[in-house]
Amino acid sequence: MGKFSIQESTIDLTALRKEMEDPTCGAIVSFEGLVRNHHEGRDVTALKYTHHPLMAEKEGQKILEKTLEKFPITHALAVHRVGELEIGDIAVVTLIASAHREAAFEANRYLIDLIKHQVPIWKFETYANGEQEWTAPCQGCQNSSNH
Repeated sequence: MGKFSIQESTIDLTALRKEMEDPTCGAIVSFEGLVRNHHEGRDVTALKYTHHPLMAEKEGQKILEKTLEKFPITHALAVHRVGELEIGDIAVVTLIASAHREAAFEANRYLIDLIKHQVPIWKFETYANGEQEWTAPCQGCQNSSNH
């Protein structure tokens, strides 16, 4: 089972976790991407995500299916928020369920990395000095396990 979705409302972690329950699975690995208060040395005060609705949903679902094919996992789920988010809000969640933890950890990392780099979801940030701009992943986030 795999499901990718995009929503404007707050992500309900409890409900998502419940969807992953399966007596054949001994591991559930989750990742929560939070809105942080900085980006490449600048103080962030507000953030807005926007997306291409048809393309984003389609690409996200393809990534989930690819993850399910590539790893020995049972379930994959991802939810990304769009709209106005506050510092500390959950922007994206990925969950993987499998019989064993190693596959769940590897698949989850693969899933979030592909979502971040391939799904047409864009971030517009407002900074403490009043400036605003569309941003790409920070330099420290690309090809790194730091973020």
